[in-house]
Amino acid sequence: MRVKTGVVRRRRHKKILKLARGFYSGRRKHFRKAKEQLERSLCYAFRDRKRKKRDFRRLWITRINAACRIYGMSYSKFMHALKVANIQLDRKVLADMAMNDNTSFEKLLKSVIK
Repeated sequence: MRVKTGVVRRRRHKKILKLARGFYSGRRKHFRKAKEQLERSLCYAFRDRKRKKRDFRRLWITRINAACRIYGMSYSKFMHALKVANIQLDRKVLADMAMNDNTSFEKLLKSVIK
């Protein structure tokens, strides 16, 4: 029995090719290449959404550590002192303070040391 797939196939191909816009060369024009690249790209996108969180946390820790070192304290001792003083600021806020509001970060550091 003959199966006609003209409309169904065209819709399926158009859906894939629409998602493949911006890819290089045949990877955006040819269905098979576009489909292969799209599967790979979606895997990378899923992986990197998770990785982005790790990368930002590392960046924040590096910034806090650099700011603490200016005042002669290590990152780990500073974070422990915050926990002992029951100050619940997350690393994102602390890194922003260290970068943009140095005076308030210094006050926080000195209040924690006491």
